[in-house]
Amino acid sequence: MKTDVLHAVRLARIDLTLVGRNTTVLFNVMLMPILIAALYSTFPVGETAGVSGEVFVLTGVPGLMLAFAVFINLVNAFTSRREELVLKRLRGGQPSAAAVMAGSGLSALVLFLFQVVLLGIWVYRFEGILPANVPMMVLAAALGVAVFGLIAAAFSGMTPNAEMAQITVLPVLLVMMVAAPVAFPADVLPGPLAVVTGLLPVTPIVEMMRTGFLGADHFTSGGEKLSMVGQWVAALPSIGILLVWIVIGGLLARWLFRWEPRHG
Repeated sequence: MKTDVLHAVRLARIDLTLVGRNTTVLFNVMLMPILIAALYSTFPVGETAGVSGEVFVLTGVPGLMLAFAVFINLVNAFTSRREELVLKRLRGGQPSAAAVMAGSGLSALVLFLFQVVLLGIWVYRFEGILPANVPMMVLAAALGVAVFGLIAAAFSGMTPNAEMAQITVLPVLLVMMVAAPVAFPADVLPGPLAVVTGLLPVTPIVEMMRTGFLGADHFTSGGEKLSMVGQWVAALPSIGILLVWIVIGGLLARWLFRWEPRHG
């Protein structure tokens, strides 16, 4: 167990080093989400759930950051490393399969948390708001990385090569950008659509991030202030949805993920 943890940390450090050396990956993973946040913050949205439209949007943007820092990043990484036989060599070496996957997930978590910190500085600089429940935000980040890391592993198995990865990720990316409750609460949608949106993994992540940041109930459209205990109680259904998605993602990854190059 201890050896696997050490291998995972070492692989995560290697992953982060490679991201820092690759200008294209650095732009797609780190800068693109910030640009999207800037774009969303310019939308003419009035006050929503008791806060300004800009604050409401910015505190929901981490749901979209997951698409780039975790999902797209890991689909590309898993696919290219599989085709270059890196995954095959790793599997035949000392790190276990769990350590290899955990290393990639850990590096994605570090990138994602760094983006959330930058976003928090942005909100504090211009709105004077500090996060109210940092542990909830960290838990949302960890669960989100676990879900979309496993889904990324599954999608990499369906991706023939690194070039096709840009196309393979589009369905999930579009669903996240359209369905994520970034500019409006999920429960303002018509009945069936609200139910479907609420069950998607990006929605509970956005709602936990927003509630943790603002210290108010943003699992509904009310926005009432909650105590720390009240925030955690309100978050329980969202945590449950994410745990179910981790199971689903794990089953898909086990079924579809490939360690060796695809043929044909």
